[in-house]
Formats: sequence, structure tokens, C-alpha cells
Amino acid sequence: MTTERVRHPHPPALTRRPLVRLLATLTVVPPVRLAVARYAVPSDQPDRTGCDACGTPIGLDRPLPALGPAARCPGCRARVGAPPAVAEVTLLVAAAVLVLSGGPPGVRLALAWWLAWAVPMALVDAASHRLPDRLTWPAAAGTGALLGAAALAGAGPAPWLRAVAAGLALAAGFAATTLLFGRRGFGLGDAKLALGAGALLGWHGWPVLLAGLVLALTLAGVAGLALLAGRRLRWSSDLPFGPFLILGTAATLVLTT
Repeated sequence: MTTERVRHPHPPALTRRPLVRLLATLTVVPPVRLAVARYAVPSDQPDRTGCDACGTPIGLDRPLPALGPAARCPGCRARVGAPPAVAEVTLLVAAAVLVLSGGPPGVRLALAWWLAWAVPMALVDAASHRLPDRLTWPAAAGTGALLGAAALAGAGPAPWLRAVAAGLALAAGFAATTLLFGRRGFGLGDAKLALGAGALLGWHGWPVLLAGLVLALTLAGVAGLALLAGRRLRWSSDLPFGPFLILGTAATLVLTT
């Protein structure tokens, strides 16, 4: 047992306040559900602003029941956006990732920012095979800025420079597959998502970045084979990679930091 652990045998205050974490997570539910409802549409269609069935407008000024766990239109009761409980459970998993991951407070704040955007990105990509710029760019920019603040707070420039390089390298690799293989490669949305994911992984070292990428590819491969075996997917079908990159990144940070 290290000296640090002897002196601080108790977990951080964040882990001793489950009710606070739960309430904080639930406050994010309406914006997340609104993002999923708005952007989970085909790329050639405009963003959704209301119920598909009756046209009732949906927004943060009228969150219930459309943007709550019921996920129902207040006008006609049709389902809106993500299925009931899916967004809530996913956010709770994200909160658990934040608690279980390591690193200084500044790095965990960057992870919290990224996870807040990653949850709607995963749900939108799973539903419509797209990662809109209005989700990917803020996630990447905020993550880079918060990691930079963590570097200024005491971590030093080396991990931040490595994080930036890792994010750019991973994004460039994904974008290159799009240029080389077209639809058979990763999409540009995946490349933009990789900016933040790569930065978070790269902060902890190049082996962590490689582990996260391998885990994401493995999860996608296993899921693809399972869907093929269950005849839920054909060889010519596209499998959204965003959810697997998010899951692989989160799992790697929990297991290695």
C-alpha cells in the first residue's frame, strides 16, 4: 500500500455523495433527451423540432412528459426520441464511469464534460447512424480546453501535448479510412468523436490510447458477429461505430486509470 493511500484511506468526497451524483445526473436528462429527439434523424432531413405524429413542439420549456422518463408527446402520447429509461440508464452508467475512473480532478472534469456529450452521441448514432457537428465539436473542444486547464493546474504541458497529439492522430486515422474506402471506412463523424476520445486516452499514455482503440474495435466486431448470427444485420449493412468508441474509451479509462 502506498503512502498516499495510507494517508487518504477514504474515497474522495465525490464517491461519498451518491444522492448528489444521482440528482446531478437526472438534471442532465432533459437536455440529453432533447438532443436525441432533435438529431436522431436521417442526415438528409432537417433536425426534428416537434412530435412526428402531431407536430407538437418539444423543448426545454416543456420538458414533461416528452423529455422525461416517459418519453411521450404531451399532445398525442406518441413516443418521442429515445425509448423510456434508455437515456436515464445510460447517464447512470456514465456517472459510474466518472466515479470509477482515476486521475486528478481537472482530468475527471474533462471526462465529465465529454461523457455529457457522449451519451446523446451514442444514442443518436445508434438510432440514425450519424454524429452531428453540434454534438461532436463541443465535446472535443471542451475536452481539450479542460485538459489544458488541468495541465496549467499542475500536471504540466507534457500530458496535454500528448493528449492533443493522440486526439489528432486518432481522428486523422479515421478520416483517412473515409477517404480511402468511402462508406466502408469510418465516417467523418467518427473522426470528430475521436478527437475527444483520443485526447482523454492519450492523456494517460500511448498504450492507453492503443488499448482503447483495440477494445472499441473488438466490441464492434463481437456485436457485428452477434447481429449477423441473429440475422439482424447483413454483410452489406453499416454498423455505427460511435457507441463502441464511446464504450471502449470509457471502459479503458475505468480499467487502466
